[in-house]
Amino acid sequence: MAETVVSLRGVNIYQGNSLVLQDVNFTIDKGEFVYLVGKTGTGKSSLLKTIYGELTLKEGTASVVGFDLRQMDWKKVPFLRRNLGVVFQDFQLLTDRSVHENLRFVLRATGWKDEKLIEEKINDVLDKVGLKSKGFKMPFEMSGGEQQRVDIARALLNSPKLILADEPTGNLDPETSDEIMQLLFAIAKDYGTSVIMATHDFIVINRYPSRMLKTERGKVIDSASVAV
Repeated sequence: MAETVVSLRGVNIYQGNSLVLQDVNFTIDKGEFVYLVGKTGTGKSSLLKTIYGELTLKEGTASVVGFDLRQMDWKKVPFLRRNLGVVFQDFQLLTDRSVHENLRFVLRATGWKDEKLIEEKINDVLDKVGLKSKGFKMPFEMSGGEQQRVDIARALLNSPKLILADEPTGNLDPETSDEIMQLLFAIAKDYGTSVIMATHDFIVINRYPSRMLKTERGKVIDSASVAV
């Protein structure tokens, strides 16, 4: 039996008082790569924010990396997020410190204290994303693709079971997008890390086909349950 990493059953998602997505049902297993697509304003961000614990779940049942989203409160959210990796479109790296120091900052902030283990972990994640020799560089000295790799390395620091990637190829040229996609698929396959990638880029989806969740007219349509 595959390990379930995300499970939503009969979930209704609200922004404020308005119902954005209704009766959402899907599961994502360990190591699965899933696209999240849909026009702007159809609930993609709200779905990600629910999974991430930013929006409170009021109706339905949902578990993410073993956490019950109905039981979430502000005290539990940090523990949920330590089991998630988040990759942003705009990198969100600290510009005043090196790659190595960016990663060290995250580890210290999430409770790591042993300097030797911190060093080992930083070297490990930089190796995984192909930047082993670039730890000394400042973000502005790196290309967009390299900065996105640093962002992915940062998402891997706490060995997450799930990575949420929000438009990770949005600012990249096609060749660099290819490299980032290959890296994300390798992380899913080699490390058993599930990936949910929100994207508008159908060129990328066509080149790297995988299961798709689509937000449309208040519903989430799952390609796994649709006869193709």
